Parts: sequence; structure tokens; C-alpha cells
Amino acid sequence: MEDIPQIKIPRVKLGSQGLEVSRLGFGCGGLSGIYNAPLSHEAGCSVIKEAFYKGITLFDTADICGANHDNEIMVGKALKELPREEIQLATKFGLQVLEVGKVVIKGTPEYVRDCCEASLKRLDVDYIDLYYQHRVDMSVPIEDTMEELKKLVEEGKIKYIGLSEASVDTIRRAHAVHPITALQMEYSFWSREIEEDIIPLCRELGIGIVAYSPLGRGFFGGKAVVESLPTQSILTRHPRFTGENLEKNKLIYARLEKLAAKHGCTLPQLALAWLFHQGDDVVPIPGTTKVKNLDNNFGSLGVKLTEDDLEEICDAVPIDEVNGSRDLSFLFEYNWKLADTPPKNRKLLKYKEEDMVHAKARD
Repeated sequence: MEDIPQIKIPRVKLGSQGLEVSRLGFGCGGLSGIYNAPLSHEAGCSVIKEAFYKGITLFDTADICGANHDNEIMVGKALKELPREEIQLATKFGLQVLEVGKVVIKGTPEYVRDCCEASLKRLDVDYIDLYYQHRVDMSVPIEDTMEELKKLVEEGKIKYIGLSEASVDTIRRAHAVHPITALQMEYSFWSREIEEDIIPLCRELGIGIVAYSPLGRGFFGGKAVVESLPTQSILTRHPRFTGENLEKNKLIYARLEKLAAKHGCTLPQLALAWLFHQGDDVVPIPGTTKVKNLDNNFGSLGVKLTEDDLEEICDAVPIDEVNGSRDLSFLFEYNWKLADTPPKNRKLLKYKEEDMVHAKARD
């Protein structure tokens, strides 16, 4: 392990169970190819180590990232060259891609345990700091999934439990089984739907918010605007990055670019600074394959915005003027607004429904 001093950046509490993380996290998935060509393990590890030396300690991956779970293996290699006790490692289970455009969501207790054991092995670690359900299995009561996660906490295999793309009802029911530490949701200039219901609920329950795709999947970094998309990029099929939608969204980019210039920063810095100003419980996890982008993202911590600035920024991105869905078509049905699960006790629910019918009949 290299003896290089780490730069100190602000730290915040993520949730109310004791997890403390860097104010800015790092999404590792793109290192194994989503928006660009995958990096070699050597190059990917170099980026991860550079992020750590710049002060980032929260590193986020998932068992779905990279061919044959390659991203977890890469992250595990990087961790061998870093002080494990200073890093908060997050990974996820529950989302399988069978082929392009076809996914399977699983949340059965057996699957939860198998996935955790496999991730521990690939990452080559004794424990995972934050373990998320990547997408909600709407065929399995969330209580069943959570009970198994709770056992993994008790066994010391994971420290904290997270959810991703979960509905209000699912979050409440899950939290009743075992405290949820963090909810990972897409949150950026042009994806603000969670502000109405999800964020208030998280604050009520003491759940931290981890913002994935905080740069709009790279759009606010110039992808498809100032630089063309690689042919292998999944964004070539994304609704917001194609055809007429893209041309209309470029108008939003131009407005925000002017605001960034007004604040003496780059557009990615403005995007991240805007998220920081949403609250200390919001932690963005941008990813990149380039060290120069890391440096740029790091600069966002110094951008100060007033309430008037925040209002002006939101006015520049009216939600009804954002063109295209925020996700790929094959993930539409797993949107958090739809991610409810069956009741734990179907028989009990049936009896309650029958009681209601009888009561109405008596009336």
C-alpha cells in the first residue's frame, strides 16, 4: 500500500445509524464500461486510488457492473492498496441483466444471501459497509428481503442496509424491520421527482440520500453536447440523449452553462454544488474514467450558492421542459413510484378485506 497522505474533505453522517462518509462519493461502475469503453483493472484501480488520495472515502459499485461482475473484482483489487478501515464500501444485489433490454429483479432471502457471499468473495473483503437492494422485487414482501439483510448485519457480513429506487410504502415497511441507512436514487438538475415524497420521508426516518447520476448521466459534463457518445455507450439508446429530445435538452444545457460561468465554475461543479446545497444528508456519487474530471468534481466543494441562486438554477431547468424519460425503456416498470411489494401476510390482508366488505354490508 502506498504511503501517500489523503487530502481532507468534509465528512457527513449518512443516515442516523452511525455511518460517516466523505461529502462526495465515487461511483465505480463506469470504470467497467457503461457509458464508455471499460478500463483495464490497472487503469481503473489507478482512478480509484486517485479518488481516495483526493479525499473520497465512499466508493459505490454493484454486482451487476461489468461483464462477469468485473467491477467488484476491480474495486477489490484497488482496496488491497488502500487502508480498508478508512473506506466505506457500498455494493448492491437484486438486478440481473439476462440480455440487452431484459432484466430480472430478485429479492428472495436465499438470493440475498447468495449475492452477499459472492460479492464478499469478489471484493475479497470480510464485510461490506453499505449493502443495497438495487431494485425492489415486487413479487416478494419487503419484510422477507429485509429479514435476511438483518441476519447479515447480525453476522457482521454487512454493516448497514440500503435501498435503491424504492417506493414510500416499501421504505416504511423495510425500515420497520431494520433501520435503513441510505436510499440511493437518481437526483440531479433534471431528475427532481424525489423532492416531493421521498426526501421528506427519508428525513422523517433518519435515512441518508445517495444521489446517483448527479451529472445527468454525464449530460451536464458535456456528453452528447460538446463530445459525441461512444458507439458502445448505453446512452445511445437513452431517451434523453437521442433525436429531438436531445436537441431540446441542449437548450437546458446552454442555460446552465451560462449560470456556471456567472458563478465562476464549470457546469459539473455547479451541478454537484447544487446537490450539496440540498442538505448535508445528500451525498452525490459521480463517476468518471478521467483524473481531470476527478479534479473538476473536487472543485465543486468550494462553490457557494444562495437561496436566490438555487431558485434561479431550478428555474433554468423546468421539469416539464426536460425531454425524455429519465431511464432506459426496459427499466420503466421498476420506477420507484411503482416499487411496492405484496403484504407480508396475504391471509391477514384477505381477512381484513372481507371484514370491510361485511362492515359495508351491515351499514
